Amino acid sequence: MAKAEYSDAIALLKADHRKVEELFEQFEKAATGKKKGDIAHQICTELKIHTLIEEEIFYPAFEGKIEADTLEEAYVEHDGAKVLINDIEAGSWDDKFYEAKVKVLSEEIKHHVHEEEMRGEGMFAQCRATDVDLIVLRDQMLARKEELVVQAKAAGLPAAKPTAVNLIPS
Repeated sequence: MAKAEYSDAIALLKADHRKVEELFEQFEKAATGKKKGDIAHQICTELKIHTLIEEEIFYPAFEGKIEADTLEEAYVEHDGAKVLINDIEAGSWDDKFYEAKVKVLSEEIKHHVHEEEMRGEGMFAQCRATDVDLIVLRDQMLARKEELVVQAKAAGLPAAKPTAVNLIPS
């Protein structure tokens, strides 16, 4: 991944958003359950990597610099997605509710992306108005993303861990 490919940290995150949107479209169009399962796995991997770089690097850089409730909602939205990601990853394309889970995940991600990218008041607009160096942040995020991609290809990524939501065992 070339640094020049993304002008800054926000451009990197937006590129991730577009990639996942495309994968959700491919999932909808896939003709076979096996193909849907393969695409769902790609979606889950992409989202795990994306949420990790946001939560480890991007969000902490803006704590105290943007609206606190904007960040808190983002963490909770991530956790809702993580629950579905883990459930999809633990299942199989022929399980009952599998396609419904991917559909709901798609809807949750669309909402989250809208909240981040909304002009004027969205998270990214708030972040641009701060003094945080988005180029330095991009480089940190790219380095971490490259590590996670290597890990995903080699041994797979562990289950996504919720940050804000307390899961109560049944």
